Amino acid sequence: MIIIDYQDRTPIYEQIVERIQMLIIKGILRADEQLPSVRKLATDLSINPNTIQKAFAVLEQQGFIYSVKGRGSFVSPDPGGGITQKRDEFYGQLKEMVNNAKDLKIGLADLQRKVEEYYGEARHD
Repeated sequence: MIIIDYQDRTPIYEQIVERIQMLIIKGILRADEQLPSVRKLATDLSINPNTIQKAFAVLEQQGFIYSVKGRGSFVSPDPGGGITQKRDEFYGQLKEMVNNAKDLKIGLADLQRKVEEYYGEARHD
């Protein structure tokens, strides 16, 4: 379900946030589905439960999950706000890359061709 890359400089809690976000966006985790407990996930990933708790807090703040006291954490029925935020981040990064391409004198046709090439190569998990 979640794989941590210990070679990555990204903090572990951020990797967990990103992995769970993608599982929700792709529909692998469905609305109102219960997430594994903090303790179970910490044991499965061999990491500190506080790291999981921090990731869950971020996901809840972003609207991807909600907590029920005494029952655990669940996927939000409408994580739209979180998905919108994730898309906005992507578009911000894309705008920066397009500006870099313009600085490097990469033409629009070449850029479109590369986007189509990479889109065709993209994984479809």
